[in-house]
Amino acid sequence: MTARLIDFRHTDEATRWRAINDDVMGGVSRGGLHGEDGIGVFSGETSLENNGGFASVRREPEPFDLSDTPSMVLQVRADGRRYQLRLYTEQLPQGAAYRAIFQPPAGEWQRVALPWHDFEAVFRGRRLEVAWLGTLNS
Repeated sequence: MTARLIDFRHTDEATRWRAINDDVMGGVSRGGLHGEDGIGVFSGETSLENNGGFASVRREPEPFDLSDTPSMVLQVRADGRRYQLRLYTEQLPQGAAYRAIFQPPAGEWQRVALPWHDFEAVFRGRRLEVAWLGTLNS
């Protein structure tokens, strides 16, 4: 089953995202997201100054039932760097998420399929030992 969960062709979608950068811990990295011609555009700069090093965006929570889907699929055009997709669920402790890492080639549109077994439970970048739940629905 294929369902489009997030669609930047909806004019208000980009407003549902907010920056979460390393300034929350004293860093100086910058990042954010805006909509452009129906596409969500993430941009930013990371800096290792003041023990920083990340720029990210987070969407306001919304429950999705993903139990009938074999993977999360992203349509991306990136810069060749490594990225993470984190999915939050009530089945993990607060602040923990399931994380998948991907590195699409620079400059070309790419369909990235992230099967559920690629996701690992993490808290503040550290792996958690949890029993795999099979799906990421809450």
